[in-house]
Amino acid sequence: MKKHIAILFVSTALVCSSCSDFLDVQPEGNPTTENYFTNDQQAIDAIDGLYAHLQQEGCYGRELFWEQGAACDVVWGRTRGYNTLATFGYTGDESPLTDVYERVYITMSRANWIIQGLVNKEKEQGLSEVENRSLGEAYFCRAWSHFLIAYRYGTNEQGVPFVRYEDFADGYDNSIPPQRATVMENYQLIIEDMDNAIAHLPRFEEYDEANQGRAHKAAAIAFQVKTYAYWATWDESKWNDVIELVNVLETEYGRDLAPTFDELFSSDFANFWNAEYLWTIPGNGGVQPGGSEFPGVVLENQGWGHYNGWGQNKPTYDIYEEMLKDGEGNDRLVRSILEYNQEFEFFGETRRFYSTSDLESGFMINKYMDPFKYADPVAEGTVSSNGNWPTARVNFPIIRFAEMLLFRAEAYLMTGRAGEATNDINRIRLRSNLQPLDHTATMADLYHERRCELAFEFTDHLFDLKRWHRSSNGEIKALAAKELNSRPRIRKYADRSNPESTYEITYYEDYTNKNTYQDYMMVFPYQSQEITQSNGQLKQNPGY
Repeated sequence: MKKHIAILFVSTALVCSSCSDFLDVQPEGNPTTENYFTNDQQAIDAIDGLYAHLQQEGCYGRELFWEQGAACDVVWGRTRGYNTLATFGYTGDESPLTDVYERVYITMSRANWIIQGLVNKEKEQGLSEVENRSLGEAYFCRAWSHFLIAYRYGTNEQGVPFVRYEDFADGYDNSIPPQRATVMENYQLIIEDMDNAIAHLPRFEEYDEANQGRAHKAAAIAFQVKTYAYWATWDESKWNDVIELVNVLETEYGRDLAPTFDELFSSDFANFWNAEYLWTIPGNGGVQPGGSEFPGVVLENQGWGHYNGWGQNKPTYDIYEEMLKDGEGNDRLVRSILEYNQEFEFFGETRRFYSTSDLESGFMINKYMDPFKYADPVAEGTVSSNGNWPTARVNFPIIRFAEMLLFRAEAYLMTGRAGEATNDINRIRLRSNLQPLDHTATMADLYHERRCELAFEFTDHLFDLKRWHRSSNGEIKALAAKELNSRPRIRKYADRSNPESTYEITYYEDYTNKNTYQDYMMVFPYQSQEITQSNGQLKQNPGY
């Protein structure tokens, strides 16, 4: 694969680089910061740094997923110091929240700097083909990072801080970004940034092999779909935009479901860029690891003596029970969850799953295990040789077309077109050899399908519950309230080293005193330091 230089910034200054593959994300070295954007390679360097900052542990590697503890699909797996995330006792100062917040705002700042520089150059002398693409990637990354803050902190009562450097005629004056009046204002700015991205980006099919995995037009449209779906929490007319844009992805961009569910999580590079692909973190494992470390984070602690798995984020009995509604041993369940005594391939041998790790739930996430099946996956290059950075060769999904179909199905249900929703849901079910619905789809079907199809992916099941809790649809509102106010259950085995041991179903011990969910908890509180340092310009979210 072609080599690239990854650039990282602090505020508006370049501070470090890495001579590595596009998939590799660990920075090293120190380039000059003067006279930047004088050639194509500098534009490539700058953009690779944006991708890297979001892919690392402080965001999509691990930290962004801890929030999911407040739903009923995953439990910690190891004792953590921020149980308030699982019990709705949010303070805003929990390290996963502060890490993601700071990392994402730094990414926005870096994207702002790139956009400002390339827009100025475009006005003065025009851009090369690579620089034009890079400008599209910068708009894309600014919108992506902006979205991660907007929906998690913004409401109809107040938005989140955001500013565009290119709006300042004489250059950004380094003032504190204004807090937008409502999150709808943020969403509109995200849509506009993705429109700008679409105008500059190529289609995915126009990339050569060395650049596959970069932002492209269909990925930007997919983020617009998700933005409109979240916007519909406050303005249900936006469901029509969801339908329109998913139609565009299908008809104009040829997006579709992959032939099998397994293919989505394959360690074979040949399966990475299937019809379902929209936006991912491509991982390669190997000596210079790239991608998300999540496959190693969720692997059994110490990997039964073969690999440094971290033993975190384990499935619950609740999500297992939900998937089991589609029949014992169904394709989606087996691919998603390992249960005791289930066979799987690991380091070249067929094993039966059991666990001896710290806090046990009776299950392990199975979606990302394909890279570990080889006799020596480290030598094979499918997993990282660095157990402290346990990435793996998998095209880690952020948005895939199945989620787009589920958003369109939800939009159809919310606009009185349940028959068309049934068709979209059944397409997904039939792909996994599940029985199609024998009735017209309801919101209960949408809840089940979205929860099971997208389990253990960074699609944010918890926020699905939170936005559904505000829905005008009584059925989905009641289902969301039930899960939000439930404690997760696990299978507790009498002998955790014996795959055939007896078990009891009990509540997970690390989740006591869960607060009753209230709508203000839909968003997180800002960290206290941000409030203090803003000198009154940043208002805390109501209820906190």
